[in-house]
Amino acid sequence: MVNRFLKTCVVVDGPRERLARRAGSLRAKAGRGSAVDAVIVAMAEPGGTVVTSDIKDLAALASHAQGVSVFGMSDPVFWSI
Repeated sequence: MVNRFLKTCVVVDGPRERLARRAGSLRAKAGRGSAVDAVIVAMAEPGGTVVTSDIKDLAALASHAQGVSVFGMSDPVFWSI
C-alpha cells in the first residue's frame, strides 16, 4: 500500500528562496508548527494534500495556505482514496 502511494508522489529538490519565504509566512500567520511543517504545507500549495500524524500543527498552517487539505494517518477518508 505504501509503495503504491509513494509512486504517486512528486519528488522535488530542497526549498528555493520563494518557497522558503512562503513557508515562513505561513508559520508566522499560524503561530505554530515547525519550519519543516511549514515547508511541507507550502510545497502542497495550491490544492495539494498532506497526510500526517501531526494534524494540529499542519492543519493550522494549511488554514493559511491556498487549498491545502490535511488528513491524519488514521483518517478513513485518506485510506479510502
